[in-house]
Amino acid sequence: MTDPQLHDSRFLRAARCEPTDTTPIWIMRQAGRYLPEYMAVRSKVTFLELCKTPELAAEVTLSAQRVLGVDAAILFADLLPILEPMGLELEYRPGPAIMNPIREAADVDRVTELEEMGELDFVFEAVRLIRRDLPGNIPLLGFAGCPFTLASYAIEGGGSRNYIHTKKLMYNDSGAWNALMNKLTASLIRYLKAQIEAGCQAVQIFDSWAGCLSPADYRQYVLPHTKAIVDAMPPDTPVINFLTGNPALLPLLRESGGNVFGLDWRVDLKNAWATVGHDVAVQGNLDPISLFANLDTLRNRARAVLNAAEGRPGHIFNLGHGVTPEMDPNNVKALVEMVHEMGQR
Repeated sequence: MTDPQLHDSRFLRAARCEPTDTTPIWIMRQAGRYLPEYMAVRSKVTFLELCKTPELAAEVTLSAQRVLGVDAAILFADLLPILEPMGLELEYRPGPAIMNPIREAADVDRVTELEEMGELDFVFEAVRLIRRDLPGNIPLLGFAGCPFTLASYAIEGGGSRNYIHTKKLMYNDSGAWNALMNKLTASLIRYLKAQIEAGCQAVQIFDSWAGCLSPADYRQYVLPHTKAIVDAMPPDTPVINFLTGNPALLPLLRESGGNVFGLDWRVDLKNAWATVGHDVAVQGNLDPISLFANLDTLRNRARAVLNAAEGRPGHIFNLGHGVTPEMDPNNVKALVEMVHEMGQR
């Protein structure tokens, strides 16, 4: 049972579409390279070492929440380490690269569904450490990549503009595609449940690359797998379902499930909320590059997002994607203060 102080926190109240004293805010990638506190830790280790050292992952998670004054902490981790115990070789150069990508249907056979989470215990230990030291009214968010985004990384071997290898497998061999997606889905369900059991109050699932799909392809090849993950989560744990890059997928995103729908900056928040339905919460959706504007302009742009939400319970302010590494941390702090001030009920 959730602690009453956490249950009544701004973030969790908003996730349930309940009134709050002001609009809650957290920032995707809030623990990152733009923060001196993060760089002081990161300068001593590689990125993967930081992810896999619970004490350090906890430190950067906690410092970001404390320095920014945001209404939720998000576990410092990465989408891709779950692929390692599944049989994929992961390196950062500095961006992520899969050294043995899946290119043929037969390659799917070497991907192992995770029955046990022992090889990822560094994630759950970080959760336990963070939850121990977070303020009692600040929820901790866990997260994972959605099956399509993880499958695309595993197949492409890294970033992609056209997702040629992914779509070739998807279109040419639906049996192999579904086998891979089923392995990822089952593994992700166990992974997210373990994060929740370790101490997370909510989880966000990222489909960072699904915007490359048409609505018909998303419905056929992706929606059933994402929906299976959402449906498997404990009913008292909010799920934030975030997909970026294609507003045409919003009706299908709602169909795939979730309590909160993350909106990127390329969609009007008011219209998007009407599309997904006012019975669910929404998160977003300031263009991250707005943080490079002067503070008066930033205030006006933040006000526009708040105005689009019309004071309706269930709005969680965030960027439409992650904060960029070059950002002045003072601008991020200023945004948090602006939202708390202008979002007062």
